[in-house]
Amino acid sequence: MKLISQIARLLTRNSTLVILVVVLLLVAVGVDLFGGALIERITIVLFINLALVLGLQVYMGNSGVLSFAQIGFMGIAAYGSILFSMTPQMKSIALPNLYPVLTDVQLPFFLALIVGTILATLVAAVVGFPLMRLTSGAAIATFALLVIIHRVLINWDRVTNGARTIFGIERYTTLWVSAAFGILFVVLAYWFRETSLGLKLRASREDEHAAASIGINIVIVRWVAFILCAFMTGVAGVLWAHFITSFSPVSFYLKQTFLIITMLIIGGTGSVSGAVVGALVVTFIFEGMRGIENAINISGSVPFTVSGLTEVFLSTALIVILILRPAGITGGREFKWPKKRFQPEVSSNSVENST
Repeated sequence: MKLISQIARLLTRNSTLVILVVVLLLVAVGVDLFGGALIERITIVLFINLALVLGLQVYMGNSGVLSFAQIGFMGIAAYGSILFSMTPQMKSIALPNLYPVLTDVQLPFFLALIVGTILATLVAAVVGFPLMRLTSGAAIATFALLVIIHRVLINWDRVTNGARTIFGIERYTTLWVSAAFGILFVVLAYWFRETSLGLKLRASREDEHAAASIGINIVIVRWVAFILCAFMTGVAGVLWAHFITSFSPVSFYLKQTFLIITMLIIGGTGSVSGAVVGALVVTFIFEGMRGIENAINISGSVPFTVSGLTEVFLSTALIVILILRPAGITGGREFKWPKKRFQPEVSSNSVENST
């Protein structure tokens, strides 16, 4: 009985994790058992988007500082991983000008994932420290960093094939691989939120001067969160690259940046639950609207080609959320078990004695 009560207290104390993990597991199991190929594809994209949103929540949600650079780190990890996972034969076709030292190198998928993620994390660590020292304009600086990364990916054609689409990538990202990382990152994001570092970061979000006055090194705590965000985004980039299997640098620019930021804002930046809700809601809205757009164009019901309907709908939804519920769907709160309120029983004898 003592062990059961301890487990019950542990589950109650971490009820947010229990709820989120169970929901995501049910989604993965349901799709695996009953979903078709289309539903499975959408669900894999959902879990990859979830990893991206959780990475952004770790930094932006806890610090209150907007960052545009994370999709750039996604691109670095994606290209970094495929350089080590592609076969030498395919490299000679898809990347004919690749550096000879990389031509004959091929690693297993998970080792390539580690290499690509480390590359993105190292870039974030190097460039992130001076950016975190900015007291104002940090968001604009991260946007400039996104532009720089994008231009490098386009012009470094020896390793990225330039602005052209790269192909020949093996598909290693399955439903359960993406689900495993998505659920792992839910745990990681929630753990970071509850650590002293996460508490310090949120303190700096509420009042920088007050946080600094009690000894919090704002630059360091933001830098660590920025690095962790890049790590999580990098893993998502590798998973995405080995699921799509052909892409260009355009895939890691403004459209994807807008989509991920929209997910976090609609769900609620202040909580891990908000990141999960935002990823779920926006992914299915995005895929649904894209299906409607394709159906309209195929049917020929209108005398012109419908394009951009998905982005217009998401933009409108974002504006409505910012006006009516600025804290997002979850209001910045975590999901918790409902607390039972016990009322003491009052006997008739006690009432008589009191009178």
